[in-house]
Formats: sequence, C-alpha cells, structure tokens
Amino acid sequence: MSRSLDELDKRIIYALQEDARNISTPMLADEIDVSPGTIRNRIGHLEDDGIIKGYHADIDYERCESRLTNLFVCNTSASEQESLARQALSVPGVVNVRELRSGRENLQIKAVGEEISDLTQISHHLSKLGLEIADEDLIQEEYFTPYEPFKPDSAAEKKMMTDMVSLSGDAEVVDVTVSPNAPIADTTLHEANEQSMLGEEVLVIAIKREDEVITPKGDTRIHAGDFVSLFARNGVPETTLESFAKTDRPLKSS
Repeated sequence: MSRSLDELDKRIIYALQEDARNISTPMLADEIDVSPGTIRNRIGHLEDDGIIKGYHADIDYERCESRLTNLFVCNTSASEQESLARQALSVPGVVNVRELRSGRENLQIKAVGEEISDLTQISHHLSKLGLEIADEDLIQEEYFTPYEPFKPDSAAEKKMMTDMVSLSGDAEVVDVTVSPNAPIADTTLHEANEQSMLGEEVLVIAIKREDEVITPKGDTRIHAGDFVSLFARNGVPETTLESFAKTDRPLKSS
C-alpha cells in the first residue's frame, strides 16, 4: 500500500540515496534546517511503511579478486513468481532477484562467481528450481543515481518548511506523525499534558487525520497515524518528539 510523500520525506530519501554511509542525523538536519528529532521520526516512519527497505553496500565484484557478475533473465508463471524469486535468493552466489510485471522474462537474477564454472553451477541450480533461463549476460558495469524528482530546489525547500517552520528567536513549528505504539497514542491532549508528554511550553495547533483537519481541544484524542503540528517558543524538545514514537532511532548507514 502506497502513501503520499511530502517534500521533507523526498529530501531525506534523496540524501540517503546520495550517500547513506557518510551522512548523519545531525548533518541531515542541519542541511535541511529541521531538528534531528524530526529527521529520526521521519526515517523511522519511512522504514515502518516499507519505503526505505534497507541500507546496502554497492559492491564492485570485479575488484574482489576479479569475480564475475552475471544476469540471468528467466521465465516463470505469475502464480509461482514470488515463490521462485525467494527460492532463487537461497542459491549460493545469487545476490539480487528482481520481479518484473511482464508475461515472460519476468525474473532477473544477478549472481556472482569466481569463474565461469561457478556461474554454470548457479544456472543448473536455477533450472532445478523450475526456472526457464531465457537469456544471460555478464554485467560489465552498473551505475546508480538518486531519483531526480526528489532532488531539492528552491521551490521545494519553501514547501518543505511545512515540517518545521523556524520563527523569530528559537520558536518553531514541527509536524510529527504518531506511531501505532507511541506513548501519546490513544490519549487526550488533557491526559498528555497531565502525564508531561508534551512539555509545558508546547502547543498542539493542528491535527490532520486522513483528509480531515481537526482543531485540537483538551478532550481531543490523539490517534495512531495522526499528523500533528506542534508549536513551541523555545523549540520543541526531544522528549516531546519521543512521545510520538516508540523509539528514538538513529540514522543507519550502509
């Protein structure tokens, strides 16, 4: 199930695609001009929603003792595609499997071997699984780049400030999404204040729930999935942001 992304989500994804290994939460927060807690909160939700699926090293196998990388293009039925794709991943030497939405040649399998005989052995394993190998070629080189539409520009940077707007002095407005098991989930704003979840100087100024914008009152109950706008004259504290998520997640690297 897909969900919409705002400019902050896209900026985070672009930065991680550029270089997840060498960028930290504080660096990314400083670059985008939001708080580190906001970055951690957004990355956590992107991971929970399956949008960020992992952080992987890009390996040049030819530089690893001159290993060979081969691409097998295979045919399988639509009913068996997912099952065979997962089984193919268990074949020694297979490092990546891609399912395609096509009638034929709907599985692409990348495999690595020290020599041609290793690739031949992998080919035999794939055939035994029931895969029909339609084509295969040695991969000479692969190139990657971040997704261009997610690249920030001046217009996007202005729109992105819906996530955190820096006001005069240290005042700011921060938008957070409520995690399913967050401490503040299923409590009223009055209860959240009594339990010191929000902080003395933090105000909830708006709640977006699906397509509805709710004006918050004391008896307004916070639900998981709510998009909540917070205002604080001296900045929203980290402890307040932690109330909206189960854990304070650091930025992972590849």
